[in-house]
Amino acid sequence: MIGVGMRPGTASSAIVAAVRHALGDATLVCLATIDRRGDEPGLRTAAEELGVRVRTFGAAELDAVAVPTPAARTKSAVGAAGVAEAAAVLGSNWGVLMRAKEIHGDVTVAVALIG
Repeated sequence: MIGVGMRPGTASSAIVAAVRHALGDATLVCLATIDRRGDEPGLRTAAEELGVRVRTFGAAELDAVAVPTPAARTKSAVGAAGVAEAAAVLGSNWGVLMRAKEIHGDVTVAVALIG
């Protein structure tokens, strides 16, 4: 499971590159993110290219997850202290966060094992 945080308008190629860098050879189930980014064309195209679906979560849902690297800036901008890590945990059915967030340009990714 990959949690994804991104800026609006992020290209699918940047998202795919970040996901592949973080995931390595592991199997990808879906991309998870905050609901306000769920319809981003770059994210949708990246999911199609990777052959997975997109799951989204509201800011309150994400903010309810204790993340190892919370960010005041993210909390101020979207209402949650973390998007990628929290989305990875929620998208994996409260699985184990295996990789804390990694920032690749305009894309932040985190990896969780399915619970």
